[in-house]
Amino acid sequence: RIEYRRRPDYWAAELPVRRGQYNFDRVVFEYFQDQAVALEGFKAGVFDVAQVNIAKQWVRDYTGPKFDSGELVKAELAHRNNAGMQAFAFNLRRPLFQDIRVRRALALAFDFEWSNQTLFEGLYRRSNSYFTNSDLAASGVPQGAELALLEPFRAQLPAELFERPWQPPSTEAPGSLRDNLRAALALLKEAGWTLADNVLVKEGRRLEFEMLLVNRGFERVIAPYAKNLERLGVRLNYRTVDTSLYQQRVDNFDFDALVQVWPQSPSPGNEQSGNWGSASADQPGSNNLLGLKDPVVDALLAKLVYAPDRAALVTAAHALDRVLLWGDYVVPNWYSPVHRLAWRNRFAHPQTLPLYYQPIDWVISSWWAK
Repeated sequence: RIEYRRRPDYWAAELPVRRGQYNFDRVVFEYFQDQAVALEGFKAGVFDVAQVNIAKQWVRDYTGPKFDSGELVKAELAHRNNAGMQAFAFNLRRPLFQDIRVRRALALAFDFEWSNQTLFEGLYRRSNSYFTNSDLAASGVPQGAELALLEPFRAQLPAELFERPWQPPSTEAPGSLRDNLRAALALLKEAGWTLADNVLVKEGRRLEFEMLLVNRGFERVIAPYAKNLERLGVRLNYRTVDTSLYQQRVDNFDFDALVQVWPQSPSPGNEQSGNWGSASADQPGSNNLLGLKDPVVDALLAKLVYAPDRAALVTAAHALDRVLLWGDYVVPNWYSPVHRLAWRNRFAHPQTLPLYYQPIDWVISSWWAK
């Protein structure tokens, strides 16, 4: 439990820039080890505002007489925060993942639509960009300034990049998981893998890899993915380890695949070189977990980092995003375009939502007691 109290002699209290802001004399953060205990504490009035990140809990548990009566309120508040990319990321340092056909095949086996409906109450959207939910995300086909930026690299890029938008695999009708698995098997056979006794093998070795996890909650997502891969003849082992071992293995790139989040800001800069640049690929502890070494990406990173204005930065981000997506280095996961917030109905807030914000920060800075 951490409690903050307003200084009675705060020097900027009467400045116009602070009028109407920071209206609470006392702000208390309550910490709980158990989500169920936190929920009951919220309903009992131990604390007033809760941000809810678990979809099942939001739909099934934040209900009851106090919500029905209006004593407690829950709402999904839209935002335009850059959601970046959350994905199953492949370690390109492993020979298995250096073949794009293998990476594409493995992506085809992930059924996001089933996971979203069955595990997440249908509350998420599919990540489709490394700058998801922002104006930096690539869309359509490259045109204008972006096309001019990509044109010198045409011979080094897949032809499809210039012909159609990239989209993650989907099982939404008229597509199906069966169709996707059939396409995946064709790609793997093209890459030299053969099916023997329902197991894919190449040069005497079976197709298998490990997904390294640090959050046991992800096992319920990985388990059905592993079953889909098993239907292909691929063995996916998943292992949850403690935080210290996980960090040690990640820092030394000692993994086949893992769940990774690349957060992004509205104005990306030289940190992108740490994420995707060739120079960082062999630096232990760097954020280039993919081990990506691509001269086209390096050239686009330079355009982004040294962009002279916002328009040039957006153009470079579009081009970089498009090239990364068509590399099929990851299996995109999901994101939410809303913040899920519940509160005791004794507060008021501005009717106009900010574009970019974190909900608890907004509550503290802009809400007031009725």
